[in-house]
Amino acid sequence: MAAPRQPHQATYDAIVIGAGIQGSFTAYHLAQRHRNTLLLEQFILPHSRGSSHGQSRIIRSAYAQAPYARMMPDSFRLWQRLEAEAGTSLYRQTGLVMLGPAGDPKLEDYRRSLGAREFLDVTALAQRFPGLRLHAGEVAVWDSTGGVLFADRALRVVQDVFRRHGGTLRDGEKVLRIEPGAVITVTTSAGVYRAPRLIITAGAWTGALVAPLGLQLPLQPLRIDVCYWREKEPGMGRVSPCFIVLGLSQAPHSIYGLPALEYPGLVKVCYHHGSPTDPEERDWVPSGAPRPDIALLSSFISSYLPGLEPRPAVVETCLYTNTPDEDFILDRHPKFSNIIIGAGFSGHGFKLAPVVGKLLCELSLGEEPSHSMAPFAITRFPDVLRAAL
Repeated sequence: MAAPRQPHQATYDAIVIGAGIQGSFTAYHLAQRHRNTLLLEQFILPHSRGSSHGQSRIIRSAYAQAPYARMMPDSFRLWQRLEAEAGTSLYRQTGLVMLGPAGDPKLEDYRRSLGAREFLDVTALAQRFPGLRLHAGEVAVWDSTGGVLFADRALRVVQDVFRRHGGTLRDGEKVLRIEPGAVITVTTSAGVYRAPRLIITAGAWTGALVAPLGLQLPLQPLRIDVCYWREKEPGMGRVSPCFIVLGLSQAPHSIYGLPALEYPGLVKVCYHHGSPTDPEERDWVPSGAPRPDIALLSSFISSYLPGLEPRPAVVETCLYTNTPDEDFILDRHPKFSNIIIGAGFSGHGFKLAPVVGKLLCELSLGEEPSHSMAPFAITRFPDVLRAAL
């Protein structure tokens, strides 16, 4: 009879919970700083249960919010460094069109973040993006740095480089308990681990992990429909730029799209919002339940992208974990300064993951962060501390 399996027990310099793109980059930076680091993931890798799966994400310099615009040059540089380390391409430069009503404040903020003085007129837009129809009173801004990040490949590469630098990645281990202290103890379904610093980057599961630590974060997981639309004339979408459409009266949130790179002849067009969900039940949708976001996108496709069929050919799902202001949480626990939290990436964090990982690494090591952390403080939300443990 085989002996019962013994649980893993080990001590590390740092433990990171959650091996999505943010946690993986945090672990990568720690390992590069020669810290013996454990990266824990509750699901068997690779998986599609969280926010980091899928083949593509938009990357861009343009940002309406100044803190992110200031971080993007650093992010581009770090993505390029990872490409060089791994010897593989992670980014395709396609350019990015931002479209909206003339005078839209957010579109103006995008333009200012680029230092651009000129909008694209109808002729220039038609040359760069013949499939996108500009309507009366609308203008477009061009971000030449915009393009596509190969998301699944990027996640795999950053984890591979982390392990190459001596890091330990354990998947299929759900965290059951966190015991704070000068040395933190993390008990999982397969082991007990200790470290003087802990970084929690668990996406939609972050709220449940930090609640026993006396912290009630205002995080709302959303179920997102990721839609792919068939080209009426195959081949047109492969050479198109990415796009973001803002300020439409029928769409309170933005609509974004990427070229046909994932599925042949299918262009990715999605609504930047979704339905509140429990991350454990994300894929459970009652039969016949209304899908208002898909109806909204179908109307948009008919009006703005007439070269696509107005019914989605493929619908997948993803999770956003939103904060009330859609800004990140990157901070120390208010009571346990050696527990660092990265959360609430609100559907726009993937492109910034190299910088986020660096900032969380710096916080965990007690160093001065390389960017201002004021916009990302937990204390901007009232009443987050609950009763003591």
